[in-house]
Order: sequence, then structure tokens, then C-alpha cells
Amino acid sequence: MGGQGSTRVARELAGLVRGAARAGLRSLGDHGGFVAARLGPVGRAAGFYVNAWERWLTPVRERTGGPVPFPSPALALGALADESLLSAARLVRRPLAPEQYGRIRAEVAEAIELFGRQGWLDDPSAYFPPPPPAEPRIRRTRLLLGLGFERFEFDSDYDPHPGEPGRARWLAHGPNRTAHAWVLRHRTPRPWLVGFHGAGMGYPRADLFAFQAAWLHHVLGLNLAFPTMPLHGPRRSGKLPSVGFPNDDLLDTVHGVAQAVWDTRRLVGWIRLHDHDEVGLFGLSLGGYTAAVVAGTERDLSCVIAGVPAADFAELFERHAPPAFRRLPEFAELTDGARVVHRVVSPLALPPQVALDRRFIFAGLADRLVHPNRQVRALWEHWQEPSIHWFEGSHIGFLWSGAVRDFVHRALAVSGMVHSDAA
Repeated sequence: MGGQGSTRVARELAGLVRGAARAGLRSLGDHGGFVAARLGPVGRAAGFYVNAWERWLTPVRERTGGPVPFPSPALALGALADESLLSAARLVRRPLAPEQYGRIRAEVAEAIELFGRQGWLDDPSAYFPPPPPAEPRIRRTRLLLGLGFERFEFDSDYDPHPGEPGRARWLAHGPNRTAHAWVLRHRTPRPWLVGFHGAGMGYPRADLFAFQAAWLHHVLGLNLAFPTMPLHGPRRSGKLPSVGFPNDDLLDTVHGVAQAVWDTRRLVGWIRLHDHDEVGLFGLSLGGYTAAVVAGTERDLSCVIAGVPAADFAELFERHAPPAFRRLPEFAELTDGARVVHRVVSPLALPPQVALDRRFIFAGLADRLVHPNRQVRALWEHWQEPSIHWFEGSHIGFLWSGAVRDFVHRALAVSGMVHSDAA
């Protein structure tokens, strides 16, 4: 009896301490807007860290919204890294001139009418016509990060549907009409893994590092292909830095995803015609979004791994817009339009063509770019709750996570792409 009484007293005392701590954290949170406005990424990361402690101190039975990470100093540093990336992206984001809002609004209205008339809003898979296999021009082998790779180039031949708003503007991007891919292949046929990079990437050094290409190629024995997204890397138009897409031109985002899917399916067609039938997909961030869309249009894929994936461009558009954008009266209308017009290229509107036990997701609990619930959980639920790994880190934290690498290895082994005993 004495032992039970002591346990009850200790539990009540712990509850009081938790309550006092949470009250103190909430009082700090009341000033979060003031701090964030003056300290930028540091203030926003600090606000996240305070909220993380409050969630951690909440009794398990009262928690909502999925797993709760321990608010370690590493978690705070990861959040700061994410917030710094967001600030950098905002610096290169080109504000729209007032007259451009009218043009975008008119294009969106016209596109919604066209997409509805064609039946693409009801059946987005019909928006993606099957392309012919690519006919790549294979450039010389380069050595980078200890890896030899080939550079594939081929004419994209992507053309938006007749009558689509923004079609002429999109086709005017000359460098974007040539597709590129960094390819690492063995002398004998092997399964292929196609990797989709994140926004602002598309260069060999960044892509090979982010995907740990040396491990995938040399240790696990896979052939690898890393296609460059439209308006990224060597496909970028202009000399000023930019993230390519998604951007404020909503139809450009539609065409960017559609062309990425078109080019990828052409590359997969070439792989199947000339080398091997086993092809899997692996995407990071924007690439996770693209991999999920390809998995909704291409049949007979061996697996799809979506890493820290975006899933809803309208939510990203709304949440990450600079305050000056959000105050504009046109902003809410554009956000509503994005929810409809992006449906034709949304992974949340396409039933996956890959078997349930070959769908995989990993995501960071402290991700400040892609919201764990509004983005990742939405895709996980749409995919019928496949295998998922939550790591205690930020958007870019997967780069240093051994647990994420183990998860990717297991996913490839379960899918039959590699041997389970590979180091």
C-alpha cells in the first residue's frame, strides 16, 4: 500500500512540474512572433524548440499529431538549418509585379475550365499521356566524389496539351527542352534506382552526395540514374539563382511536374528496352513529390521511396509565402486556385500503381520545410499507410541519419532490388 501511495504522489508531483513547465513555455510562446520578426531564422527555430518542449511535456494520452521528438540541442540545430534554408529561398524569390497577379488569375480560371472539360480533375491519370522511350546521347564519363558517371542527354519533346494556358511561355525556356541525367551503371545488367533531387539542386556534386550514390552503387550494387528536374541545373533559364519550380506561376508548376514525369517515364522506357526490367524510384523533398506522381502513372515499378516528401503545393505556397505576399488581397484567391489547378499533378489525387508492400516513406519530426502532418502524413494516409520511418531530425537531417540509411536498405531488400545482407 505504501509503495502504491508513493507512486501516486510521485505521479501527481511530476504532473504539477509538467504543468508549471508548460505554462512557462506557453508564456515564452506568447512572444514568439516578436522574437521571430527580429531574429528571423534564429527566432523561428527558437519558437519551434519551445513548442517542442511543450509537446514533450504533454502527457502521452493527451498528445495529438503523431510521434513527438525529444527536444535535444541537435533538434534545435536542425530546425535552425531548415529555417536558414527557407530564408535563403525567400531571398531569391522574385516578387510578382501587380499586373502579373491578374494574368495568373486568368490563366488559372482558364485552366480549371479546360481541365474540368477534359475530365482531368476527376481522373488526373488521364492528364499524363504515355511517352516513347528516350534516345539519349551519352556524354563522356566524369569523375566526381570518387565516382565515375555518365551524362545522358536527350530531347525532352514534352509539350503541354493544346490550349493549356502558359504553354507558349513554358516552351520558350530553351535549355529546359533538353533532358539531363547523371548515370552510374555496372558492366553487367543490374536493377536500376531512379533518384529525384530536391528544389534548387540538379547538379552532380549535390545530387550524388544527397543520395549517397557511392553506397547505393558500389556497396548495394545498383545502377543509378539521377534525372534533372525541369528548370533546374543545366535546364535553368537565366543567370539569376532560383529554385525553378514550384513557384508563384501556378501553371508553370503544373508544367514542371508534368514534364518531370514525362522525362522520367521516357528514361525508364529506355532502361527497360536496353538493360533491365527492375526499376525503383527514390525521391527527396520535391523529388519525393515527383516520385509519388510517377508511381501513380507508371506500372510495374519495383518500389517507390519518398524521402521528406512534399505532397501539397497549395499548402506550401500558403505557409511559406513571405508576410508581404499574404497581406495581398489576391493571395487568398491564388491559394484557392492552386488547390484546384494543381490537382492534375497531385500525388494525393493519383492512386499509386506500386504494390502497398513496396511503398516507403521517411520523414523528419522537426521538418520546418515540409510539415510532418499536413504534407507527409497526408501522403502516408493516401498511400494506405505503408511502411514509414520517422527520424528525430529536420528536413535535411536524413543526410546524417544512419537509421534512415538502414530504412532505405531494408526497403530495397524487401522489394528484391538488393540482397538483405549487403553491408
